[in-house]
Amino acid sequence: MTDILQRKQTEDDLRLAAISFESQDAMVVTDAKGIILRVNKAFTRLTGYSEQEAIGRTPALISSGRYDKAFYLRIWASLKEKRYWQGEMLNKRKNGMVHAEWLTISAVTSAEGKVTHYVGSLSETTRSQDVEAEMHRLANFDPVTHLPNRRFLFDSLKEAISVSSRSGRHGALLFLDLDNFKTLNNTRGHNIGDLLLSEVAERLKASVREYDTVTRLGGDEFVLLLENLSKDEQEAAIQAGLVGEQVRDAIALPYMLQGTEFICTTSIGISMFYRQNVSAEDLLKHADLAMCQAKKDGRNSLRFFAPEMQATLVEHSTLEGDLRHALEQQQLHLYYQMQVDNARRIIGAEALLRWDHPERGMILPGDFIHIAEESGLILPIGYWVLKSACEQIKIWSKSPDTCDLWLAVNVSARQFHQAEFADQVQRALNESGADPTKLKLELTESLVLDDVSDTVTKMHALKELGISFAMDDFGTGYSSLTYLKQLPLDQLKIDQSFIRDLSTDRNNMAIVQAIITMGRTFELNVISEGVETEEQFEFLDNHGSHAFQGFLFGRPVPLGQFETSLTLQ
Repeated sequence: MTDILQRKQTEDDLRLAAISFESQDAMVVTDAKGIILRVNKAFTRLTGYSEQEAIGRTPALISSGRYDKAFYLRIWASLKEKRYWQGEMLNKRKNGMVHAEWLTISAVTSAEGKVTHYVGSLSETTRSQDVEAEMHRLANFDPVTHLPNRRFLFDSLKEAISVSSRSGRHGALLFLDLDNFKTLNNTRGHNIGDLLLSEVAERLKASVREYDTVTRLGGDEFVLLLENLSKDEQEAAIQAGLVGEQVRDAIALPYMLQGTEFICTTSIGISMFYRQNVSAEDLLKHADLAMCQAKKDGRNSLRFFAPEMQATLVEHSTLEGDLRHALEQQQLHLYYQMQVDNARRIIGAEALLRWDHPERGMILPGDFIHIAEESGLILPIGYWVLKSACEQIKIWSKSPDTCDLWLAVNVSARQFHQAEFADQVQRALNESGADPTKLKLELTESLVLDDVSDTVTKMHALKELGISFAMDDFGTGYSSLTYLKQLPLDQLKIDQSFIRDLSTDRNNMAIVQAIITMGRTFELNVISEGVETEEQFEFLDNHGSHAFQGFLFGRPVPLGQFETSLTLQ
């Protein structure tokens, strides 16, 4: 009888405990280490996380990211001293919305006084506080990935530098840029791109410690803020590098996006900070510069910021300032490199830009075009090149020695994708009176992939004027075959990297033969650039290349020198 009564009392106690647990307030039970063991249905309704998603995680699952470490240390201190804490807190739902809650945490102890569990109770507070929380979310969090944004990063970074000064520990900033995100975005749509960004965000959060900060700056750029690294500079750099490698490997794993597998890699730049040796703004610039170096060195890699990179940054800034005045001060010039047929007759030329700097002398495009692209100066410069080329075509049309020559002009992606680009070309032709059939625009594969439909539309509009198109650097991209049939091209230009080792590299031989065959199949003219030896010319000629360009025939030279060579043929 006594056993039955005790059992019924126990069952009643358990039933009452179960009823209490499934109350209107959200409840969560963790072990002594903070690992979630159980949540109730109200927790699921409030946060959006199911029981399966929550168990095994920590309450950081619903953290809004608004509070610093000192805030949480105060909570733990209260739990240690009083076994109890309560107060208002901003937490984040699964959908990213930040809202205000009243949180009560109680420590459960054993008979010996040792903490065995923590029980948390959460209830929503007033609508005005939720509005305030939502305003905070919109101001500080990215709507796609729900990660903190640039504004939040700078606030956290300034605080981290200050903390480093007090603790004597190093910190690091990791700047990430996805290597082939633009291709995915432009070929499969922004909704698929957003899915990838969200998945990348989850992988980044899983790759760092709970108190590290993961942010999205915008586009395909993310930044990780690592604090509390070693007091030893070399050891701290090793720690940051290991995190970088872990992140790089995590991102490189395949993604399944709406049933299609996609591979994405990232380039990472790392800048270290210690005490107050650098501002938050400069720290981000340093990490960005190191990331750019990682891209230049082959992508899917990481690089640390070094002092010589700072010198590069200063040089970049100085050149940009000088370039802003180069056009108005007539420092930019066109050089002409001849293009010949298989009988070595000059059939046209490529117009190549040169910058005659008053102090630095002649500067080649490889040293300043990227600056023009980044700064937007490529737009006025590109139009000047186009207009100058059209004017030269008109001049050549007046002489029987030059009237049949075509002139090729490189077009940058930023220039081509202007909404008014086709109108600009037509204006340059009309104002100069040039024959449009003598103008050839050279586009790169990467330009085409930026926006295939926009590219095709513009090309067709310009083809109607009589302009021809060449695909520059052909063979260096991976998706040429996919879009070749869609593009109204006239010519394929074999990239010089395949020509350079033509006599010794069997793979290059095979690639060149394949491109020439492809050109023949699609009824496209093929021109080979970078031809420097008779052996290269003979191979290309024997396999059917229609035209040639390279030092074997002539280097890029000023107009007068080019026209002199015409009289010698």
